[in-house]
Order: sequence, then C-alpha cells, then structure tokens
Amino acid sequence: MSWKRWLRIVLTLVVTGGCTAYIFWKIDIGKTAHILASARVGYFLLAVGLALLTVPPMAWRWKLLLRAKGIEDNLGWLIRAYLVSYTASQVLPTSVGGDAVRIYETAKRHPGRGGPVAGSILLERALGGAATLMLAGAGIGLAIGYYDIGIYLWVELAFVLATIVAGVVLFSRRARPLLRRTVPILKRLWVERHVRLVYEGIHSYRENAGLLVFVTFVTVVIQAVRIVSIWAGAEAVGVHLSLRPYFALGPLLFLVMLVPFTVNGIAVRESFFVNFLGRLSVGADEAFAAGFVFFLVTIALALPGVAIWAWEALRRAPGQAKVPREAPR
Repeated sequence: MSWKRWLRIVLTLVVTGGCTAYIFWKIDIGKTAHILASARVGYFLLAVGLALLTVPPMAWRWKLLLRAKGIEDNLGWLIRAYLVSYTASQVLPTSVGGDAVRIYETAKRHPGRGGPVAGSILLERALGGAATLMLAGAGIGLAIGYYDIGIYLWVELAFVLATIVAGVVLFSRRARPLLRRTVPILKRLWVERHVRLVYEGIHSYRENAGLLVFVTFVTVVIQAVRIVSIWAGAEAVGVHLSLRPYFALGPLLFLVMLVPFTVNGIAVRESFFVNFLGRLSVGADEAFAAGFVFFLVTIALALPGVAIWAWEALRRAPGQAKVPREAPR
C-alpha cells in the first residue's frame, strides 16, 4: 500500500474519530434517540421532496453547459446520471466522487470529448460554490443582529476570497503565463495532460459570459431550495428557527461535505450541526438529530440511483447470457 493511501486512511480516522468524540461529549444518546423516534414525518418528506425537486433543473443546467461546447444529450439521461452520482457519492469520497462517475459515464457516451465533459461538470461545481457563497453573504446579512455565528463569518469570507481568486485563475488570459510554470511539476506527477484538458475545458467558457450569468442565477435558486430542505429536516426534529440562519448554515454545510477525509461525511456533518446550531441556543441533541435527518435525506436521494443500477444490471444480464461461448478446440 502506498504512503499516500496510508496518509489518507490516517487522516480519515483522525477526522472521523475526533468528530465522533466531540459528538459523544455533547449529546445524550437516549434523548437523541427519543427525538429521532418522535420526528414529524411530514416535514421529513418535505425535505426529501424539495431535494429531489432540484435534480431536473440541475440536469437542465448541465445540458446548457454541454450544448455550449457542441455536446448534445437528452435531459432524461442527464437526470439519470445525476441520480446515479448521488448513489456513488455514498461510497466514494465526498460529492466529488459522484462527479467522477458523471465524468466517466458521459465521456463514454461522447468519445473524444472527455475534456469538455469534465470541464462542464467541474465548472458546474465551481458555479455551485460561487452561488453557495452568494447565498452565504445573504445569510450573513440576514443573521446580523439576530444570531451570533462568530468565527463562521470569517470562514465564509475566506471562501469568498478563494472563489474570486479561483475565478481569475480559471478565466483570465493574463494568468496563463503563471500557470505554465506549474507544467514541469504536473508532468512529474503524471497529471499534466489531465489537468490541461480540464483547464482548457473550463477556460473556454469565458466566451460564454451570458450563459455563465444565467446558469449562476439558476444555481442560486437551486441552492436556495436545498437550504429550505435543510430547514424542513430540522423542523422535523423540533429545531424551530426561521430560515435566516440556514442561509448561513447551508452554504457552510455544502462546503463541509467536500472534506475528503471522511467516510461519507459521517460524524463531520453531525458535529458541524451541533457546533453551528449550538451557537443559536439549540440543544446538542436536537442539533445532532437535525444533522442525522440531513444524512437520511441524502440516503433517500441515493435510492433512485440504486434502483436505476439494479434495473440496468437486470436488463444487461439476459443479453449477456445469449452471447455464445467459443467452442473448445
């Protein structure tokens, strides 16, 4: 086993173990179990329904980005790819693992267009981050004077600055000479070709400024609906807050879910809920329950992908059985 894999395992154990210890320090297991058992099913179903509602517009947004690069695909298959990616993200590292599955499957459908396909998906992720931080700014504005979110304000401001820098690096022509200096390093790491293809795929969208503005607007609406879904999940377990703080919590949660050193975000997600909502005078047991409900919503989003994979496997099986074997010589 390589040292990189060992490092990843160690960091995963440290992060997950530390967050788990923090949770057990904060909550009463019996009380938390009672809260979850008494959850209001209607609000939980609302949370799941809102999350599922965002899938078709996300697929349509992706379709527009692909079309801008001359890649046509039907909306039904793109929705299917999204649902399957949710399933993959339950077993691969963070939501980025789901993106990798989308890149692989879509590139197979469009041979020779792997770079633009990867560029569209990574740009989609980048625009999602930008939209998330726009909502975070709105959330901070709404929370000031009502809620004290302390250090989280500075964390979000740091991500805003990082997003601006990333946007300049990806789209500015003046940045290209600086990026060329990284080529020797990337070649030593055997990733120069892949990084170049992805960079060129994203950079080419600088000629589609109007499309990027429109897609960003659509993304803001989608992320807002997802934040309402988080609010509904928290309401299911008795966390009664207005939507204001969730517009600060939601963007940070989406960023936390990108942490690579976790096992499907377990413990990291719940400890974030406990810490953030604890600042808003929410009990640790209720806050943990809200985080666990959010986890259940992600599992519900993954179930259609499981059904799709199972159905496709069953459809392939008869065809494979009919292929005659070569007669022994």
